[in-house]
Amino acid sequence: MKKSSGLGGSVVSNNILRNKGKLKWCIKEKPVNALDNGWRFLSDIDTDEYLADASNMSICDWGTIIEIEPAIMYIFDMPLGTDITLLNENNTKSFVYTESGEKVMFK
Repeated sequence: MKKSSGLGGSVVSNNILRNKGKLKWCIKEKPVNALDNGWRFLSDIDTDEYLADASNMSICDWGTIIEIEPAIMYIFDMPLGTDITLLNENNTKSFVYTESGEKVMFK
């Protein structure tokens, strides 16, 4: 069993956890309990139909998600309501705001 990161759990598409799809969408919602950090991660192959079935999602420790996609380590402290997309172009990863396409800048 992997050691917890201490940063709580997130809801993650099973397509990401099973290496069927790549992490693409990152949404921060209001946490449902003290262990939930509010982050939701969806894959590039998730459909509305797939996401409608709660059994296609799992709760996963933040540290495990970083192991799958290290780029997310920079987004943890973003505010509630954040909706961003991870782009991978020319072997360079970056985040953009899903609605506007504007690049996310980190301090």
